[in-house]
Amino acid sequence: MAIAVVWMVNIGIPIRRFFLLHRRFTTELTQPKLLQSTITPVNQDHLLRVCTILYQQQNSSDSRLVSKLSFTRFQLTHEFFLQVCNNFPLSWRPVHRFFLYSRTHHPDFTHTSTTSNKMLGIIGKSRNMDLFWELAQETGKLGLANDKTFRVVLKTLASARELKKCVTYFHLMNGFGYLYNVQTMNRGVETLCKEKLMEEAKYVVTKLKEIIKPDEVTYRTMIQGFCDVGDLIEAVKLWNMMIDEGFEVDVEAGKKIMETLLKKNQFDEASKVFYVMVSKRGGDLDGCFYRVMIDWLCNNGRIDTARKVFDEMRERGVEVDNLTWASIIYGLLAKRRVAEAYKTVEAIRNPDISIYHALIKGMLKIKRASEATEVFRKMIERGCEPIMHTYLMLLQGHLGRRGRKGPDPLVNFDTIFVGGMIKAGKRFETTKYVERTLKRGLEVPRFDYSKFLHCYSNEEGVVMFEEMAKKLREVSLFDLADIFQRYGEKMTTRERRRDREIQS
Repeated sequence: MAIAVVWMVNIGIPIRRFFLLHRRFTTELTQPKLLQSTITPVNQDHLLRVCTILYQQQNSSDSRLVSKLSFTRFQLTHEFFLQVCNNFPLSWRPVHRFFLYSRTHHPDFTHTSTTSNKMLGIIGKSRNMDLFWELAQETGKLGLANDKTFRVVLKTLASARELKKCVTYFHLMNGFGYLYNVQTMNRGVETLCKEKLMEEAKYVVTKLKEIIKPDEVTYRTMIQGFCDVGDLIEAVKLWNMMIDEGFEVDVEAGKKIMETLLKKNQFDEASKVFYVMVSKRGGDLDGCFYRVMIDWLCNNGRIDTARKVFDEMRERGVEVDNLTWASIIYGLLAKRRVAEAYKTVEAIRNPDISIYHALIKGMLKIKRASEATEVFRKMIERGCEPIMHTYLMLLQGHLGRRGRKGPDPLVNFDTIFVGGMIKAGKRFETTKYVERTLKRGLEVPRFDYSKFLHCYSNEEGVVMFEEMAKKLREVSLFDLADIFQRYGEKMTTRERRRDREIQS
């Protein structure tokens, strides 16, 4: 008997630890923050006892489980049920048995769409498909189904390749009073597309096509989904089918196809899509659509073609935003047309950080790190504050992606890096690093500038960056000194960044 008692105590300890971890998260996960103040607080001790019983007695007989729960004091509310579900996110049996208990022994408690959907989600994740299908139908019979129910059911059935049941579910729900609705179908298709279940989404739409006619939202969602999974052939087929059925050429769908083609470097095909869109929906296209093509052309060295597209855009009266100007500026600098790039900048009325970033990126592209730093100084003078990305670009431009190796020990990257690791007490890592650099046959791992700046974003970093700036100035590296000093002054601590934002 003593052995049994000890065993129960031992198993209770990990269970208690497991459920205690969920206390601080459950309320936030189950309800929106604005509604939390109106929810009756859940007694965490009662919740722990109930969850412990459900865990220990999940395979016991009904009479034993009911007896244990009946002698346990707790107030059954919707919040309490949801928190029980949160404690068993992938285990269907305890949740389902507590659901049955709540129906038979708490007649005053009625389940809602929220509690039903929560339980369906857990049972679906555990892949108990027979029970899931039974409860999905029961939810419809009780009138508790909503849009989220359709999302959960379609996602679960499609993931399990139960495609016929996906279609059957719509027919069953229609019999329960949930009439065929294209908006409901679209929300389900959107969920399947987000899960990259594209063939399953297409099957559902095709089988329901005679009853629920797909609209432009249906086609757009599926086209974007097929583009995301890289199936351009199917995306183009749907686009053509959409046009054949009398819908206008959809701007968002065409833009997504064009983006995907450009990512695959299929410029000729993307150009065809672009000019079809211009001819069919020229008046409805905005700057964002043109910028997709201009940005790709500039990044791939086709600045002259980009300027032609840019001029066409302006002739049609489309407003040019700073992001589009930034693409043009970078394209000019990448081709070493520096004077032309600066003239373009002067023509911009209100340059923002995207313009300065394009200048810095372009200067670094053509190995003019000093001029990039001068742009950095000018943007500060004009009241445009740098961000973390600004500093990362400049550091990589000056020091290289893998760090600087020079004859001067004050700025030799190996010396700084090794000295820093020794100061941090990482002697083993230092030894391994030195071994690799001495051999020179192995590539030194890339230095993470972002992690470096993040680690020293504190008051200690302020002092370190000031000292670093002094040493860099001693060896005439004024550009790097200005970059590090500015980071230490404005970007290092959270309080300094907050003060800077308030002042701006």
